[in-house]
Order: sequence, then structure tokens, then C-alpha cells
Amino acid sequence: MKGVMLAGGSGTRLRPITHSMAKQLVPVANRPILHYGLAHMAEAGIDEVCIIISPETGDDIRRSVGDGAAFGLEVTYVVQDAPRGLAHALACAMPWADGDDVLMYLGDNLVRDGLVDIVADFSTSRPNCQILLTRVDDPSSFGVAELSDTGAVERLVEKPSSPRSDLALVGVYLFDQTITGALEEIRPSARAELEITDAIQWLVDAGHRVDASIVRGWWKDTGRKEDLLHANQLVLRDLAEDVRGDVIGGQVRGSVQVDEGARVVDCDITGPVVIGRQADLRRCTIGPNTSIAAKCQLRDAHVEDSILMEDTRVDGWRLRSSLLGRSTRLGGSAPERFVELTLGEHSRIIGQ
Repeated sequence: MKGVMLAGGSGTRLRPITHSMAKQLVPVANRPILHYGLAHMAEAGIDEVCIIISPETGDDIRRSVGDGAAFGLEVTYVVQDAPRGLAHALACAMPWADGDDVLMYLGDNLVRDGLVDIVADFSTSRPNCQILLTRVDDPSSFGVAELSDTGAVERLVEKPSSPRSDLALVGVYLFDQTITGALEEIRPSARAELEITDAIQWLVDAGHRVDASIVRGWWKDTGRKEDLLHANQLVLRDLAEDVRGDVIGGQVRGSVQVDEGARVVDCDITGPVVIGRQADLRRCTIGPNTSIAAKCQLRDAHVEDSILMEDTRVDGWRLRSSLLGRSTRLGGSAPERFVELTLGEHSRIIGQ
């Protein structure tokens, strides 16, 4: 089996962060989202991966992943010239797959329990397609599957206005080579995209076997800020305490990770919290559910339920449920109350 990782798209729901970076590279617990999926593929025994990239952000993806050796993978890059749908992205990779089974993974998704079980199940059961499903509160925002009384996949609908099921498609799909015929037969939807739901529906209608598995652990589509912050919280829950940097004075409670070269002085930290390498924090209150990336500098700040990306500086501000891009600066006379911010990289706010 080969892996196909989708890492294109414009990430409009995460702007302004994604004006200057690929949505798949936004960090969760100080690690790019994309890296989790690649690690899961390697863990499941997949060693060849094709990453579908866009012209706009492809170079960033290449720099982040490289040749894949850091993940134990052999990586090939294929450019999707325009965002024409998930099925179109998969079709771009099929010549590379060269007749092998493929696992397609959406690069801005996180699946807690990884891919080992689903890959093993597919290899043993040998359906033509296997999809992952999870129950959601708002199925109209997702591709939705309708199952028969026996659990067979009967119908798939992309973002239905009146959902008949609460089972949303998780961004992981497994196919044998029958998917090639489906990709050739489907036509663009009303959104002018080739929908993966239409391709899978073609398989169902043509009498091919399509199995469904229900995700037992959590799954997150991180396309929106609130989902990204929730994903950060979920990943941090499994954080192991690991203090390699210098912690001088103050208090540390709960699961806290302080990377090598970081310096934390007279701070009150409530885990789960991760503090990146060479970060420098003085007289701050941090956490819970907070990720502070490498080379950040914080002075007299209070930050909780937030993600601060690399080289951010915060002086005196009180932040909650915030997402700050790389090299952001907050200073001057800060508001007395907590604020919630989303700032793209190199943004600056100087309070008066």
C-alpha cells in the first residue's frame, strides 16, 4: 500500500494565519499538523508517500518534510495546479501509485489512534474501498454517509443541507485500483469540484464493496480556529512531563514539557503546556492547554488555551483562546482584561 497525503488548498477558514503559511503546517502542540499524519502512515507500515501540493504553498511543504527520511518515508511531490476537489487531487497521484492500493489522508486532519488498525483491516478484508466515519453534531459541514441496517454503505452526500445521518467522513480513505474507474467517470459537482464522495458513490452504485469503520478515538478537522485550538487541547492531554530546559522559581503543575534551551523564570505554569526550545518566559502565568513555540519571549503575560507560534513576543498581555502567527509582537499598555486574538505572522499590536 502507498500513501497519498493531500497538502494543497488555500485554508481560507484559518486566515489571516494562512495568508503566509500552509494550513497543514500550523502547529499543534508545537508540531505541524501534517507531520502527525506522515508519522501515522509510517507507523502503519506505509513507506512510500505522494504529497499533493499547491503552487502557492508547495515550497513550504517541501521544506518542512524534505525527502521524508525523518519519518522513515520515501516522499514524492505532485503539484495540483488548482483546487479542483479531493477526487481530482487523488487522480493526480494515481499514475504514481502504479496499480497499488492507496491510503488517502487529508493533511489538515488529526486521528488520535493512528492508522495501524484500519490498514490491517483493509489488508485482511480486501474491500474495494474503506472509509472512516465519526458521529458529529453538525453533519451539514461534512461529507455524510448513510448506512443500511446491516451497516453497508448505501449513500454518500457532500455537505448536505438536510442530513439524513450524523456519520461524517473522516479524512482517511483506502482504495484498491477500482477507484481509477470511478475517478474517470465522475463529473464536477455544483461547486465545480470532483468530489471524493461522488467517486465512492460510483463504487457503491457499480456494485463494488465499500466498507465503513467508526472511529473509536477522537478525530479533528483543523480547518477552523476553534477546531485547531481543540485539537491542541486533545494532543496536549497525552503530553508526557519532560522538563529539559531551565525552570527557575515559580510553580509547575500538571503535565508540562519544557524543551532544551528554554528558560522559564518565576512563572506559574498549569499543564498541559509545551514550551519550545530557546523560549524565554519571565513572571508569566501559562496554561492550561497552551503551546508556546521555539524562541518565543514572554514577559508578565497570562496565556491560556492558546497557540503561540515561533519567535512571538508578548509583554504584559492576557490572552485566552488565541492563535498568534510567527514573529508576532504584542506590547505597550495592554488591556486589563483577557482578550482573544488571531494574528498572522509579523503582526504587531502596541497598546496605548
